[in-house]
This record gives sequence, C-alpha cells and structure tokens, in this order.
Amino acid sequence: MDKNLIQRLISGLIYGLVIFLCTTHYGSTLILKTFSVSVNQSYLYYGLMTFFVVVGVYECVKITKLKSWLWILITVILGGYIYYRFSYKFFYQYFYLGINMMDIFGIILMALAMFTIFKFPQEIKNDNGKMVFTILYVTIPFGFALGLPDFLPYDTHFSWEAFMLFVLIWSSDSFAYFAGRMFGKHKMAPTISPKKTWEGFAGGVICTVILGYFIEYKFPEMKGNWMVVGLLVAIFAPLGDLVESQLKRTFNVKDSGNIIPGHGGVLDRLDSFILCAPVVYVYFMILTRF
Repeated sequence: MDKNLIQRLISGLIYGLVIFLCTTHYGSTLILKTFSVSVNQSYLYYGLMTFFVVVGVYECVKITKLKSWLWILITVILGGYIYYRFSYKFFYQYFYLGINMMDIFGIILMALAMFTIFKFPQEIKNDNGKMVFTILYVTIPFGFALGLPDFLPYDTHFSWEAFMLFVLIWSSDSFAYFAGRMFGKHKMAPTISPKKTWEGFAGGVICTVILGYFIEYKFPEMKGNWMVVGLLVAIFAPLGDLVESQLKRTFNVKDSGNIIPGHGGVLDRLDSFILCAPVVYVYFMILTRF
C-alpha cells in the first residue's frame, strides 16, 4: 500500500478522533476514567476551537505573506479580542437567547470578506487588507462555532450538534467527490477548483440531506431539522472550499500548512466548517426566534 495513503489514513483517523472526543461527552468521560480527573466537556470544545483559531490565523498570515510585525501584532490583538467577546458569551451567557447586533455585524463582515476574495482579490494584497481578511475569515467563524453545542453554562450536558455538523461536512465532501467522479461533466468553477462539478454538487446535496434525515431520526433531541441542516451544509461546504481555493490561488500557495500529515493545514481541513458553522448557528438562532 502507498505510504502516503497510509499516512493520510492514520492522520485522518487521529484528526477525526480528536474532533469526536472534543465535541461529545466521551472526551470528558475518557479523561475521568483514565486520569480520575473531572473536566467539563465545554472546556475541551473551547480548547479545540481556540487551537483552530490560533493555527488558522498563523496559516492565513503565511498564505497572505503578511510580513510586517506591526500588522501581525494588530491582527493578533484584534483577532484575539473578537474571539474573546464570543468566548465571554460561551462561558457566561446562554447562546440561544436570540440574534444580537454582534452576530448580525459578524455575518455581514464575513459575507463582505467572501465577496471581496472572489470579486476584488487585489484589495487583500496590501497589509491592511490582509489583516482585515485574516480576522474576518478565521476569528469570527470559530467564534460562531462556540454557539453550536447545546449546553447551559457550567452544566455537564453536552449534545451532539457540533459533532454531527462535522459528520455532515465530511459526508458532503465525500458524496460530492464520488458523485463527481462517476457523473461529473460540467465544471462548477474551473479556474478556482477544476475538479468540482455540478453533478458532484447535486450528488452531495441529495446524499447529505438523506443523511440528515437519519441523523434526525437517531437524535431527535437535537435542535433543528437536520434535513435542513444537511441541505445548508451541502450548499455552503463547497462554497467554503472555493473560498479557501481562491485565497490560495490569489497568493499562489498550494497548501495552508502541514500540521495534518497528508491533509495539509487547519484551513485546508476546515475550509467548509469555517462557512458552515456560522450558517448553521444562524439557523439555530432563527428557530429560537420563531
């Protein structure tokens, strides 16, 4: 068997296991049984998202070739402050109280960043543009991701929303890949991601919605209709991948990093999650309002 394939399988399994342990109650249970130490599961999830933010900012700075220490320092300070504001909500408030102005402002800024990278990529080639894009592209999405698990502050309950979102994203990518390999003829974005096809996209939508139905059936206690979540994931996961592909294409970079052997960097693995997490969070928020 190809050594690169073995490396990809091993690192992929480790990555998936880390996600599973940090997004479900099994992480705190394993620590308690192994080390006889009680750890609130929410801290494991927060630690995982914080790790993704730190590494993601580092990778985005490298991709954009932001070399000025002053602008890097500003990026870290502003990005850290924004993430802290979401962390404050995470630990001291219940997320599902309704959409507030910070959420609306964050969504608008993210949308502007995505629009800019496609329509006006030259605007993020100067230092201030690189700084702004890095903060909007990395910090805000993982801030929204903190609102995905269903738990009360300091409560031991931790439901499956965050992990199932990862499952749907992984499945959507796989379904779209195999459908594209078998039926793909019409390119979706040939200059950005030549392998993506509309047939693959359609296959990903159909299969992910079906998987969402089975998740809904198996975990009826979770928030929302998971067929709807599956549809949102199938639509926005490919778009998230295109955003990162366009970012790397703009700066002529192949991979965001190599922290996950055989898979690239954090941004390579989480490009779909970066867009899906805020979208699904807003969906949950809308449910609480109506």
